[in-house]
Amino acid sequence: MGDNSNSGAAAGGGAIYGLGIFGAWVYFWQQADSFWEYVLAVLQGLVWPAFMVFEAFSALD
Repeated sequence: MGDNSNSGAAAGGGAIYGLGIFGAWVYFWQQADSFWEYVLAVLQGLVWPAFMVFEAFSALD
């Protein structure tokens, strides 16, 4: 058995990322009004970090 001292930190990061996805789904789901907007809300929830980083870099410009 090897030394897995970082496995707990990785699991914690994954849990926070998972909570972020659920939070993004709730947010985007509430904004949707039609069937295709609900489909888009699910996809946006999966890729929310990319939107967040894009907006952060746009704010720096």
